[in-house]
Formats: sequence, structure tokens, C-alpha cells
Amino acid sequence: MPAIDPDSPRYARQRVLPGWGADAQRRLADARVVVLGAGGLGSFVVPALVAAGVGTVVVVDDDDVDVTNLHRQLLHAPGDVGRLKVESAADAAFDLSPDTNLVPAAIRFDETVADELLAGADLVVDGTDDILTRYAADDAATRAGIPLVWGSAAKFSGQVGVSWDARGVSYRDLFPEPPADAGLSCDVDGILPTVCTVTGGMMAGEVLKLLTGVGEPLLGRVVVYDGLSGRSREIAYRRAEDAESRQAGFETPAARAPQPAGPAQPGNVAPAALADELASEAPPLLLDVREPWEARIATIEGATLIPLPQLADRASELDPEASVVVFCHLGVRSEYAARMLAGSGFANVRNLVGGIDAWSRTVDPAVARY
Repeated sequence: MPAIDPDSPRYARQRVLPGWGADAQRRLADARVVVLGAGGLGSFVVPALVAAGVGTVVVVDDDDVDVTNLHRQLLHAPGDVGRLKVESAADAAFDLSPDTNLVPAAIRFDETVADELLAGADLVVDGTDDILTRYAADDAATRAGIPLVWGSAAKFSGQVGVSWDARGVSYRDLFPEPPADAGLSCDVDGILPTVCTVTGGMMAGEVLKLLTGVGEPLLGRVVVYDGLSGRSREIAYRRAEDAESRQAGFETPAARAPQPAGPAQPGNVAPAALADELASEAPPLLLDVREPWEARIATIEGATLIPLPQLADRASELDPEASVVVFCHLGVRSEYAARMLAGSGFANVRNLVGGIDAWSRTVDPAVARY
């Protein structure tokens, strides 16, 4: 169960909103959101999500706090200059809501880590000032089947939109390819701090609407805010004609893993079937490829923990002749790991369909969910 209590008086003014209620608040407590960027926009997105009761917020940023950030990046204080932004963001989030699970990830988001970071996420938010990061996030969100809430802010203007390929449009339907230049930069062009306030607040609002199912998200629409006039306008877009052929180029983590032929191809096992095997005289070896912090929240008794990024180097710790069942949170990382092991010569390796989340729902309700 989430550490956050969705029935707490803290959220009373949200629960009374039309269409909200206890169910919507519970969905927030159960949610996992990945926020890219702890800068100008992240400084308003992260506190809003934490304060509203989102259960798990992963903040991804490899940058340090600079004194020039402080006029708009209100997650950080003068004493944070020189610290990693994700560290000061974690401290600020704890002060707002000690029960929130805030996960700092001091790495750069790109295609090499995108699928792992989004595994198990319900939604990703891009508040970076790097256009290539947005395309990487959009592609990864498409592969994961989750929505992308994105925003940008520079000079006196901000933009906010929602892309969700599974529901009709992706960011590439709006801008098929990255522009030739990097566009506006806060360092060069400047930024009115309140533009970050408005834009980040709108982004957080879209996240809350998507997670709770309340209201109409900005899907296929972009809101442009002009801080000088106080006006906003809307730009609508739709699926590009070449979208089908473009999607054919997307690769899932499983597709990028080694693809052995014949008997080495890994299979799947359902939670109920795995429970029967574990109760038999010859139970399979359980391999958990999640991170240690995830295993501390919930695990299956007797599992061996080897996080996915370490698996290539530590596969020799496992018996290649053993029957191995790999699991993670929702079955995405474990599918990749199973194919990796099969391609390395493991004779009998399978993936737990739905991961520990499905296990906790169908076999062992006592196992915590996150």
C-alpha cells in the first residue's frame, strides 16, 4: 500500500471537488510519475504533485544548482548552490510531504536510460530546456504506452501540451523532427520567473487530471501563454499522416535485447502458475531485476536481487541450467532481462507477466504495492 493516506484531512479540499472524491485521491496515492528536470518548470511541478498526494515522484536531473537559477527555481535556496538539483528537490519535497516517496535520479535522461526510468511509471513530465530530451521522452512514452506532459518557458512566453500516442497523438505529430537550432535559451534570452510559475502550474494540473480522470486533458492541443499581455491562445494538432510508418521505427526494450532462436527464446509465466511451481518440489530460481529501494517496498520471498543495469556483469552468479523466472514491477524490465539471459545461454528462463504488481493482486495481497 502507498505510504500516503488518501483519506487524510490534508486532501479534504481536493476530495470535495466535483468528480474527485476518495477514488481520485487514491489513484494519486497509487501513482508513479517521472519528472524530467528540477529547474524552472520542475520547481513548480514537483511541489504541486507532492503536495497534492502523488505517491511516488521520480525526479531526473544531472545538473547542479547555480546562483543564476534562484530567481525562478524555487525548489532551491542560496544554501543549495553547488548541490545536485535532485538532492535539494528531495529535501524540499520531504518538507512538504514526508510520506511521499521521492526518488532522486542524478543522471541525464536519454535513449540509453529512458525505458528503465519509465518502467512502471504512469506518466512522464518533461520540464527540461533540452529539445532532444523531449524527443527521447516522447519516444519512450510511446513505447511504454503512457502520456507525456510537456512544457517550455523562455523570455516572456510558456507552452504546455499533452502527448499520448496510445490515445491518438505524440509530440512528433506536432513537430516530426528536432529543429536545426536549439531554440530560445534562458541563459541567452532570459526568462520572466512568473512564466515558470504559470507554465509549471498548468503542467502539474494536466498531470493531476490525467491521473485522476477528472476534466479534459490538453491532448492534441497546446496552450501558449504570453506573460507580457496575460493572454493565452490554443493550437490544435492531430495525428500526422506518416505516423504509422514512423511508429514502425520504434523499438521496445525487448526488441533491442539479444534475439536468440529456437529453444533459447524466453517464455512467460502467469502469477498463479508461478505460485504452483514455487510450492512444488522443484521450484524455479526467482530473479528480481528491480532497484534495491523497490525490493525494500515489496518482494517475493526467496528472490535473488540483481538490478537490471548490473545483470550483464553479474549473470555468472546464476546457474545457466536452472529454471529461472525473472520479475520486476510490471514486467517490462524483466522481459528485457529474460531475453538478455536467453541470449547468453540460459536454457530455461521466463518472465513473470505483470511483475510483482500482478503477483500482489492475484496471488499474495499481503505483498505491498507501489
